[in-house]
Amino acid sequence: MKFIPITASAGITGFESPASDYLQLPLSLDALLVEHPSATFIGKADGHSMQGVGIFSGDILIVDRHVTVKEGDVIVANLNGEFICKILHIAQRLLASANVKYKDIAINEEDQFTIEGVVIRSIRCHRASQLLAVNI
Repeated sequence: MKFIPITASAGITGFESPASDYLQLPLSLDALLVEHPSATFIGKADGHSMQGVGIFSGDILIVDRHVTVKEGDVIVANLNGEFICKILHIAQRLLASANVKYKDIAINEEDQFTIEGVVIRSIRCHRASQLLAVNI
């Protein structure tokens, strides 16, 4: 296991020189976040149904189509023409929300259903980004 040598403190009491602990990591965010570049797409979460697994409205979702889908994975699916992000329960043919305020969705025989990929990462932006203002 590789460790990234970064430390952070929430109890900041003063400001040190920005260069005092500067480390240049031999790692890019692309390499850290995307495992299969040719099979990965990025989406933006909309809504509150996945808060129980730490996905909030406006979060960026990194979705991998190469990963084999497993029971309990958070997935992006197309259900009857609508993209949704839910927890997959394969045997029950159920798409579960991670927020008790939202109902689970049964996948019926007449539904048009495709799994678009597995959510392998989510990113929360704490400041608005001009890049994200363009509809992702």
